[in-house]
Amino acid sequence: MGGFFGAISRRDCVLDLFFGTDYHSHLGTRRGGMTVYDAQDGFQRQIHNIENTPFRTKFEDDLSDFHGCSGIGCISDTDPQPLLVRSHLGLYAITTVGILNNAEDLVERYFSDHGHQFMAMSSGKVNSTELVAALINQCDDLVSGIRHAQESIDGSCTILILTPECILAARDRLGRLPVLIGQDADGCCVSFESFAYHKLGYQDAYELGPREIVRVTPDGWETLSPAGDQMRICAFLWTYYGYPNSNYEGVNVEVMRYRNGEIMARDEVQRGQLPKVDYVAGVPDSGVPHAIGFANRSGKPFARPFVKYTPTWPRSFMPANQSVRDQVAKMKQIPVPELIEGKRLLFVDDSIVRGTQLRGTVEFLYDSGAAEVHMRSACPPIMYGCKYLNFSRSNSDMELLSRRTIQALEGDEGQQHLDEYADASTQRGQCLLQAICKEMGFDSLGYQSLDGLLEAIGIDRSKICTYCWNGQE
Repeated sequence: MGGFFGAISRRDCVLDLFFGTDYHSHLGTRRGGMTVYDAQDGFQRQIHNIENTPFRTKFEDDLSDFHGCSGIGCISDTDPQPLLVRSHLGLYAITTVGILNNAEDLVERYFSDHGHQFMAMSSGKVNSTELVAALINQCDDLVSGIRHAQESIDGSCTILILTPECILAARDRLGRLPVLIGQDADGCCVSFESFAYHKLGYQDAYELGPREIVRVTPDGWETLSPAGDQMRICAFLWTYYGYPNSNYEGVNVEVMRYRNGEIMARDEVQRGQLPKVDYVAGVPDSGVPHAIGFANRSGKPFARPFVKYTPTWPRSFMPANQSVRDQVAKMKQIPVPELIEGKRLLFVDDSIVRGTQLRGTVEFLYDSGAAEVHMRSACPPIMYGCKYLNFSRSNSDMELLSRRTIQALEGDEGQQHLDEYADASTQRGQCLLQAICKEMGFDSLGYQSLDGLLEAIGIDRSKICTYCWNGQE
């Protein structure tokens, strides 16, 4: 996915920018970048590959070269950024987070004449942030340009722009990701994650609405383009992506996950389907709080039958080679034999996407002596690859475990009944659970219902994006 952080102050803000950006490292694994502006020396920029080395270690040596009172930084799962852009609108730095599904169409529609060109990446594709800047530069001012880009893009785009005078922050047209402003005695910051600036001494000041554009200076912020009426914030911010300390739309991530697990257990007990188990456990790390809530409500003791060893490999998907990724995933799982051997275990994971690593986890548990392994997903079956962010983004929906299983069960006819398959109370829903259990080796499987998930988040349901579960935009 990705994240960004910006700071503008009456004092040098390089360290705030460095740590604030680093605190978004859980949102991306490919590129990191920082751009700082100094009134005397202008823009300073650095971009690094962070696929095999964390952001912090890549940029520590650059800190002595950076100086200035404003800057923006990003963690990107897509293109190198921030970019420096020079146009009739002046010189500015820009970073974006989102997906441009119609990138090729935009290039053909707006820039196919001989007067425009783009730097192509090795894949031949255009840098998405460069394309967004080109859309912005079609207008007479940055705010009009940002609005034009927002309306032209099929997908999502959240934008942060650094000029010599200010920072412009624009939330996606339907607010699929959050944008928050923090403030201290010397200035302001802009962030996805609230905890990133809390640790730096900033206080909560403002949360942008969907499609809202604000101008941020050391003295504060002002709205340049008002928020829209419609919002579709991504539910996975609470179930998976978001860091435990963060708050979105006033709802804390960790608290939501406890509540989500409690609702799952409540409903399972009411249906009389709770299996006899010795322990409830979470698949580390984001499955753990869902499991704590499940254990608290079900009355079953919570335990950690295995832990992840992360000092050397904090993210299992870092290596480029799939076989290396699989081996790293195995090496990270350290069992606690006393909590596994002969035990009946119920695990809660944040979600089940393709199922690749989960199959390995189940095999690891049985190899370690588990008597039974029951699995629960903290969200419904994923039926559609995400069109708006990078979560569950696949080359084909058939890469998803649920869709692949439905195809095996019923062929193309089954794809016409996805709603039934997603509902465990139907015959098709039960067939899906049984087939996945057989393939993955679970003794039982359960998914959180969409109603239960939305209840756990607790905000207006019409403001939450549920596309990956029900295909509704």
